[in-house]
Amino acid sequence: MEDKEFTLIEHLTELRTRLIIISSTFLITLIIGFLFAPDLLQFIKSQEVAQNVDWNVFGYTDGISIYVKCALLISICLTLPIAMHQLWLFMKPGLTEKEATSTATFIPAAFLLFLLGVVFSYFILFPLMLNFMSSINKSIGATETYGMKQYFTLMFNLIIPVGLVFELPVIILFMTKLGIVTPDRLKKMRKVSYFILIVIGVMISPPDFVSDFLIIIPLLLLFEISIIISEKTYKKEFPKRVQTIE
Repeated sequence: MEDKEFTLIEHLTELRTRLIIISSTFLITLIIGFLFAPDLLQFIKSQEVAQNVDWNVFGYTDGISIYVKCALLISICLTLPIAMHQLWLFMKPGLTEKEATSTATFIPAAFLLFLLGVVFSYFILFPLMLNFMSSINKSIGATETYGMKQYFTLMFNLIIPVGLVFELPVIILFMTKLGIVTPDRLKKMRKVSYFILIVIGVMISPPDFVSDFLIIIPLLLLFEISIIISEKTYKKEFPKRVQTIE
């Protein structure tokens, strides 16, 4: 840990600086997002899952709201690694040199996991949900008439939360390296964690059983993977504690 001690005012000033940098990055990337929003929109419309969708709008503000959502998606993807780096810089003075070096590798890992969550939810979960809900509507003889706003709202309400939930292994790994959590503690909290993850899965998925199932299963698998990663990391970082327990 660094020799220099920071006062409360210095910590708050440092936090303010980091938040300003993150906010500025978000605003700049949001502008970039608006520039590339038409390209992203065309890419989404060109996918197979969107071929049978009539791109209707039912309000004057629907078009701009879709552009805003596309711009937000681009901005979040570009801002996330910067935000993680700023968070690491804020925590760095309180870490040892070894901890600071090892935790720095979490930034690219967390960013890649977020992108993996976005890709998984968009190319796998989202088409499955649409096909299932469309088949249910057709089975009851309903005529499907959707607007672009409904399509994009459903899509963004799925891919962003799933992308963030995919950060779970990195968060667990980070907390394990700092000694905040242990594999045994995670195992003891398994039932509670399952319940919380199931609630999260139900909240971010459309209100049908199949959609809930398609999201909950990956979340539970991520938690189990996190426990495995935590065990390996804990044995490596705290071998003496492991020997004492054994």
